Amino acid sequence: MKNKILIENQYKRTRLFEKENVNYLVRVLKRFNTVPKINNINIITSERKPDLFKIVPNKSIRIGSSFLDKPVLALIYLRYGIEWQLWYKALSEDKSDTVLCDLAALEVTQIFYNLLPKEDKEKLKNLDYFLIDMIKKNEELNTKYLSKYKELQHFHRSNNTEIVFKESWGPILENLAKPTEYLLMSGGDLRLNIDEYELLNKYGCRPFPRPEAFTFASSTATSVSNYAFDKTDKVRSILIQNSLKQDFKIATLEFSELLKSNLRKSLSIDNDSQIIFSPSGTDSSLQIAAITQIISNKEITHVLVASDETGSGIPTALKGRHFENTTALDHPVKKGDKIEGFREIDLIEIPLRDQNGVLKSSNLLDTEVFTAISKTHDLGRHVVLHAMDQSKLGYQSPSEKMIQKLQTLDKLSIQIIVDGSQLRLDPTDIQNYLNKGYIVTITGSKYFTGPPYCGALIVPKSVSESIHSVKNTIPKGLTDYYHHSDWPTSWLCSKDLSDGFNYGSYMRWNAAIVEMNRYFKTPILYRNLGIEMFCNFVEDSIKDASFLEPLFGDETKINTYNSEKFGLRNIRTIFPFFILNNKEVLTNEKVKKLYLLLNSDISDHFPESSLEIIRLAAQKCHIGQAVDVKYGNDIHSAVLRISLGARVISESWVNRDISIFFRNIEMQMDQITVIIKKIELILNNADLLN
Repeated sequence: MKNKILIENQYKRTRLFEKENVNYLVRVLKRFNTVPKINNINIITSERKPDLFKIVPNKSIRIGSSFLDKPVLALIYLRYGIEWQLWYKALSEDKSDTVLCDLAALEVTQIFYNLLPKEDKEKLKNLDYFLIDMIKKNEELNTKYLSKYKELQHFHRSNNTEIVFKESWGPILENLAKPTEYLLMSGGDLRLNIDEYELLNKYGCRPFPRPEAFTFASSTATSVSNYAFDKTDKVRSILIQNSLKQDFKIATLEFSELLKSNLRKSLSIDNDSQIIFSPSGTDSSLQIAAITQIISNKEITHVLVASDETGSGIPTALKGRHFENTTALDHPVKKGDKIEGFREIDLIEIPLRDQNGVLKSSNLLDTEVFTAISKTHDLGRHVVLHAMDQSKLGYQSPSEKMIQKLQTLDKLSIQIIVDGSQLRLDPTDIQNYLNKGYIVTITGSKYFTGPPYCGALIVPKSVSESIHSVKNTIPKGLTDYYHHSDWPTSWLCSKDLSDGFNYGSYMRWNAAIVEMNRYFKTPILYRNLGIEMFCNFVEDSIKDASFLEPLFGDETKINTYNSEKFGLRNIRTIFPFFILNNKEVLTNEKVKKLYLLLNSDISDHFPESSLEIIRLAAQKCHIGQAVDVKYGNDIHSAVLRISLGARVISESWVNRDISIFFRNIEMQMDQITVIIKKIELILNNADLLN
């Protein structure tokens, strides 16, 4: 690969490299890593022509040295040039259609600019450059008046006199002329939007790599890894090429089906089971509500186990109502209103904890679930049981014994759903559920650390056959939520959905599948030993910290999947804990404030401290978001969570060397120690929490 990196051969003692500017330059160069990597394109700097910016098609990008004194400016121009080269390479043998490259590069660079931190945009504020001026206008592409973009030809000296925009380019530009990091945050909801300062979303992570943070937040959400980002960025390039060579719709449908096929292979799912993609776990619940309405003409009651440890929008979705004010396809709706086509649905919520915040026993939960199902059955209704495996705090319910007891109910009409959204399951666990006729919900964004908002339903053969046997269609209002390509193409019930594509969902799933594949490449013996090592260390570290109080250790009274065989479901991988200051538990508001401080550089608060303290304060630590839990009977507090994610294992096996593997696990254990020390540092400076 000949893709020379900006400034790598330009290290001279200029003002740019003075002490106060080095950190800024390093930050800009880190963002340059999100730019596509293209073979055989050289980036060449020129001191002889300091104001030069020239694209030599399929060969190089030449940039004058004056740009390098303004790293953000250079970043913008190089982002444009590399995107231009990417589209040029994707053109067919007729390379005269450079107007497509101009438009695509402009659109991508404009979005890239919008995703820069406010501080970087300020550095471009007073600069007078043609490309920057065009980008700042933030105008939508106008393909009817191409003459306004003619000046872009000066960058590559291809002065085409006849500029024609081909109709087939429209959907390609609309869907793929976007940076990969933008695609990874699209097609979900507003919670994926990032702030303009730290570039973090509501989950405390980014749609591009954040390697500077110590990250053990797989119970909530994780920034995409460098490895998965690069693989997904490459997929975007391939999709551009395929879409230009053949029909866009065909290329995208093939990609959607390929993703489903790859997911099957990664999790060893049988070919008879169907996969439905969804933007999120909550969207999966809405899909479940639709499917159960298709296969049963009876009145429906959903029994939601662990209702206090599922997504906040799930109860609303199961009732067939809008759970946000915007759908994943960006349609405005009113939260709480019924979605067109849904019948009236009952919901019984069974929380894991009682009113005092005390975890219920497995026997008590089993009794509550069985009673709810029995009473619903007596009313002649169809029951949809939502079993939990595992919750956001690591619990499972109801027991297998209780589910077997349901067979004693005569002519029970029931569909069992397994909430496996955390995906802390082995492939054999998933297949066992499918063999029993259970629908399984999964996400690629929890344990496997794909970007947030990639959900899926795995529908067993028996349910798929039931759907085929009836003529019912999904509720009409779901056309605002899903495309036909997200659903099994053989199902007639979803034929009325739109022909569009949710590229955000596809790209997030691609990244997640990449993570699954490299996780399973780790030999199972080392994988299991690494999991045991890491989890034992986290458990001991939390218990040893006097200012932390674990909310675990009572699994035996609720978890029922006991087996001598090692498995993800048989070991705790989520470690929630209360935080104490002077032996008093923090309120939920202070816990949430501490979480934000933990995920930020707070070294400015310690200007006179030792270098060790400054470095500790500067370290960004991303762990699982606060979950409100009562402390004792009356104190409203919250717990934070440190969790094992697949990347702890896969990134440790990167060298495929046993001794290095275990050393890499130990290095991540060292990061846990740093996280706990930073919590203590914040507690010792209590004013930070006010």
